[in-house]
Amino acid sequence: MKRLYQKLFILGAVLCMSACEAKNDEEKIVEEIKEIEMEEVVQPDSLLRHVVMFKFKDSTSPEKIQEVVDAFAALPSKIEQIKGFEWGTNNSPEGLNDGLTHVFTLTFHSEEGRAIYLPHPDHKAFGAVLGDSIDKVVVVDYWTH
Repeated sequence: MKRLYQKLFILGAVLCMSACEAKNDEEKIVEEIKEIEMEEVVQPDSLLRHVVMFKFKDSTSPEKIQEVVDAFAALPSKIEQIKGFEWGTNNSPEGLNDGLTHVFTLTFHSEEGRAIYLPHPDHKAFGAVLGDSIDKVVVVDYWTH
């Protein structure tokens, strides 16, 4: 009888180990599938940057400037074609900014994405936020190398 219990114990241990190995195998398969899915996500060789620079009118209040910054910064959450966004204010010591103070850089993966962004209703609504607060705007687009 003692031998029977020993054999049952050993059999149980083997089955338990097999079950654990099966779970580990299942986890490995899931991880491999995730890796394959990540590889299938196409990453562009270069990125399309859309750079916008503003010179605000002297009469534009700091509150209005902040409203413009906030509205611009909200666009990536509204327009899925925007793949990256950053902004900042000029701090160049060279004095060559021609009064441009605020720079916004949007990243697109394609010209088609930019083509959707430009007439997009949320982009148009952002233009309405600008109103007459802008003295000068410069826009430059380029593909990264």
